Amino acid sequence: MGNREDLLAGARRCLEEKGYLRTTVRDIASAARVSMAAIGYHFGSREVLLNQALFAAMEEWAAGAGRLAGQGDTAKERYADTWDRKIRDFGEMRWLWTASVEAFVHAQSSPELLAILAEGQRRNRRMVAAALRGVPEEAVTEEDVRSLGSLHIALLSGVMVQVLTDPEQAPTGAELAQGLRGMVELLGEPVRTDG
Repeated sequence: MGNREDLLAGARRCLEEKGYLRTTVRDIASAARVSMAAIGYHFGSREVLLNQALFAAMEEWAAGAGRLAGQGDTAKERYADTWDRKIRDFGEMRWLWTASVEAFVHAQSSPELLAILAEGQRRNRRMVAAALRGVPEEAVTEEDVRSLGSLHIALLSGVMVQVLTDPEQAPTGAELAQGLRGMVELLGEPVRTDG
């Protein structure tokens, strides 16, 4: 590996061990076994390097365990299984989710990072809505992006915080699916019983 790749690997190790906010330039340079000046040369700043390492880890997660298609015979079982896998991921990859929350907090004083996170959220809404509907992203309606996509992203963030805060009391996939059915009933819509 070259210095750039070493720095990305070192930044990821630092994110895993120290988190986003506590990782220093010295920490990354030490983990990568390169000079601190290499960070400025290759990335311009610690923040840019940490962001790239964090986003690469999130993309890696999304490409694997982040899929929406669960196991089961009914839509409810598949949805519950999907959530059970995500909840496991939140616990097993605690460092990733903690670092992402820290990055969000830091973004409140970093307009550049906030813009990147906002754009990622927009893309994720579309991707999630398309996956839930079972259609290509270009075929999903803007209404589904704003409703289904936004709701699922809100659930994802909220469940992640519950798992990070109190993993023993975090909801299961079946409880989340049942809760959504209960919300439909509260909103006065008839609940389909075919799945």
